Amino acid sequence: MDKQQIDILVMAGGWVIDAGHQPQLTNNRWSIGQDIKHAIMESGLARELQGERSVAYRCDVMTRIELLTEQDNRIKAGTARCIEETQRRYLLTAETKDFGVINARMQF
Repeated sequence: MDKQQIDILVMAGGWVIDAGHQPQLTNNRWSIGQDIKHAIMESGLARELQGERSVAYRCDVMTRIELLTEQDNRIKAGTARCIEETQRRYLLTAETKDFGVINARMQF
């Protein structure tokens, strides 16, 4: 498969460095998933979920996360789903136009 989307791999808030002290790269659906997770964090929506006790408000924020995800032109419209696994862990799934399904887990 052609590597069309290439990015530096970020885990736990920092770059993943290889044995040669160079940033490790990620590509295609992994890169898209990473971009979407960063967009959610930068939008403030992840912060709104932290410690929120109202089920109705959490559902509203999850819908807003799905809408934000579908604004990415690499995602097929109508495929984003944000699921609350626990009150502190969420799973976002969406189908990319070219690389299949992405799964992005957010934990607070």
